[in-house]
Amino acid sequence: MCFFLILGAVECFLLAVMAYDRYVAICNPLHYPLIMNQKACIQMAIGSWISGIPVQIGQTCQIFSLNFCNANKINHFFCDVPPMIKLACGDTSLNEMSVYLVAMVFVAVPFLLILASYSKIISTILKLPTAKGRAKAFTTCSSHLLVVLLFFGSATITYLRPKSSHSAGVDKLLSLFYTIVTPMFNPLIYTLRNKDVIAALRKLLLIK
Repeated sequence: MCFFLILGAVECFLLAVMAYDRYVAICNPLHYPLIMNQKACIQMAIGSWISGIPVQIGQTCQIFSLNFCNANKINHFFCDVPPMIKLACGDTSLNEMSVYLVAMVFVAVPFLLILASYSKIISTILKLPTAKGRAKAFTTCSSHLLVVLLFFGSATITYLRPKSSHSAGVDKLLSLFYTIVTPMFNPLIYTLRNKDVIAALRKLLLIK
């Protein structure tokens, strides 16, 4: 659970950093090499990796300090927070509040930063003089935007819903999106914009 939560937090922050990268590339293209230099990229990558570690370790410890007096099997694909809270006996309102607060920090805040970046990006794209330039700029962002919608959409519904409205079937279905579907489609989504990859696929599939 601890590793899963840490990696989930890393994904949220990395998607926000990627949105910022696209904002700089489209809104400040002449300053891009200066702003997104190697040092800045390394710092943002390291920050994304280490920022969630202490909080998620604390949340894991908090979950496993609960009293579990009923069944010891969860109705889920893996050890996630909502199904674990369901198994706990006694008052879990404090733990639910903790989950909401952590989700707000690690899901809602990066998502709002992404929205802010894309609002600036869209505003800049609409001001471009040519339709070809607008299409190229939108294509640059489309793959990242698709991953953001898949990942944040399913994660938000899972972690920001009240406990009473959680359904085991819905939770399991949503968990597939942010644990399997999104990572599985990441290489496909990000590489289909590459002309060399498209040419190789056409050659492989014998499409002229």
